[in-house]
Amino acid sequence: MILSKVIAESLRQAWQQLLGNKLRTFLSLLGISIGIFCIIGVLSAVQSLQDNVSGSLAKLGDDVVYIDKWPWKDNSDSWWEYFQRPYPDHDDYEALKENMATASIVSYWTVPGNRTLKYRSQSVEGGYLFVTTYELDRLFNIEVNRGRYWSTSEYRNGTDKILLGNTLAEELFGPINPINKTVKMQGRKYQVIGTLAPAGDDLINPLDFDDAILVTYNNASRFINLKNRNQYGGTVAVKAKPGVEMERLQDDIRGIVRSERQLRPREEDNFALNQLSMTADALGKFFGVLNIIGFLIGGFSIVVGAISVANIMFVSVKERTSLIGVKKALGARQYVILLEFLTESIILCIIGGLIGLAMVVGITSIINQFLPGFQISLSIVYAIIGVVLSAVVGILAGLIPALLAARMDPVEAMRS
Repeated sequence: MILSKVIAESLRQAWQQLLGNKLRTFLSLLGISIGIFCIIGVLSAVQSLQDNVSGSLAKLGDDVVYIDKWPWKDNSDSWWEYFQRPYPDHDDYEALKENMATASIVSYWTVPGNRTLKYRSQSVEGGYLFVTTYELDRLFNIEVNRGRYWSTSEYRNGTDKILLGNTLAEELFGPINPINKTVKMQGRKYQVIGTLAPAGDDLINPLDFDDAILVTYNNASRFINLKNRNQYGGTVAVKAKPGVEMERLQDDIRGIVRSERQLRPREEDNFALNQLSMTADALGKFFGVLNIIGFLIGGFSIVVGAISVANIMFVSVKERTSLIGVKKALGARQYVILLEFLTESIILCIIGGLIGLAMVVGITSIINQFLPGFQISLSIVYAIIGVVLSAVVGILAGLIPALLAARMDPVEAMRS
């Protein structure tokens, strides 16, 4: 009962502060609002960015090991050593496919460069040639939008049939259905048997085939010297069988590739084994730094806001000194006076925090209009954190003024 009266009185006093001293209260709460905006805004943006990037990178598979020339972990001191390494090639792929008992899928691809496609009088430049083995669709769950994927016989025989990325197909054919149409690439005729689904609007898209010209390895090897590691080297990907630990998979890969490349026992690996977890660790550190920056910027603003709110509370205590004396003379205990001023401070800070959250919602809505591929959202958890943080600031800002009010001598207070 007493608590409800205290809260009601505090609400009334806080409302009077807002109405009676609009400018002073607004400027005081501005620090709280900006602080909450910086902290919650940065947390929301970083979390949305992390979800976007992590979701995009997850397409690479957390149970896949990528054999490459370069490690995904940055190590500039060893750049020259990595530069001298040979690229993985089709021989590495064949060795792994024949000997990997712990792998469910082994795939290889290389990107020899850009090519020009022609269909009748139309031509499109800038499409990149993506030479791949047959397993690519199962490795990355590639979705064929129209048409179909290669058959095993088409891959084995290296027939002149290709798949096109969605953007490339639209630019070349427009409203015409590209399936079974004949196109020319470097003077060779190819039949289009399928187009891939759009890659989407993710901020980072590691599997963006929108501008790709997909050709089988057996076909491309007829007109490109793919045995040249340094010029046409690519990447080998190995997907683990269900239940196989990644460490065991890496050990098996390392042993087979070293044997294929005839490395001596004391020689170091001339290849890198990369996993999605490597990028996840690096990104985790990066996002952690962004969160710290947000807390630092917001923290300074909140400190300034807390000092301003404390100033409001000191002024409020001074203006109501005689009233405090009357209340204590009539029997009001110290904790009642303490709760009254403390609750008023908390309410003021929560109002500032809510303004900050409203600013987050408004700014993110504007950003989302201009960045459709990167949507920032304010989660309920962060909204609750903002309100709780505002309340904590209110407690800290109002504690000393509330203690001064609670400890006043009733006689001295009524005289002033």
